[in-house]
Amino acid sequence: MFEHALEGPLLELLREQCARFVAAEDARMDRLGVDSIGITHRGSRYFANECQKVEPALRRMLFSPLMADVCRATLGQYAYFFLDQFVVKGSESGLPFSWHQDSGYVVGNGGPPDHPPYLTCWCPLDDATAENGTVRVLPFSEAPGSREGILAHRRQPGTNDLACAGDDAKAVTVEAPAGSIVAFSSRLVHATGANRTDRVRRVYLAQYTPAPMFDPGGVKLRRNAIPLLRGGERVASA
Repeated sequence: MFEHALEGPLLELLREQCARFVAAEDARMDRLGVDSIGITHRGSRYFANECQKVEPALRRMLFSPLMADVCRATLGQYAYFFLDQFVVKGSESGLPFSWHQDSGYVVGNGGPPDHPPYLTCWCPLDDATAENGTVRVLPFSEAPGSREGILAHRRQPGTNDLACAGDDAKAVTVEAPAGSIVAFSSRLVHATGANRTDRVRRVYLAQYTPAPMFDPGGVKLRRNAIPLLRGGERVASA
């Protein structure tokens, strides 16, 4: 965990944009006449993907020297931007999120089953606590086989979550102050709890791969592959 790494203008940028993307998700559900789309549930839990394509200002964070440093310290000499996402839990009714690996979502949504692990940067925009549903993780030592491979995930009725087996008794709760970056492998089994507070809990997710990822067949690019590091040098900017 890199505590308070995003304090200042980058944190304010993410907070401002988060409100915009939650409103856009509500408007999208209004147009369709529904109260849920995929794993987004109105008022309870929001997942807004590919935000930097809509709002280029977010690239100031995604391709910043700070994120280059984080990727260099975790992925190594090569890093490619893969996906960004706002994740918001509503006050008092924010749904939990099931045990899963981020790589499990790649495979479960049609991605390559043999992709190498990549980096997730989980960035709370508010203090993340046990009460508002912060992330809980299962260390690799407590989730046999998760370091080496992608576990079986099954779609859950009602929430549409893709879930794998997890053990609440062995979970480590990660509480992080606003503006921190919690960095972990896409194969780490993790979950989040319900938000039991009277305020929303906002998170920005930024993911980076060690090499471009392609869909099965090796022709179509999966998500994005914008270079951030090559040979340890930062090569992309906003």
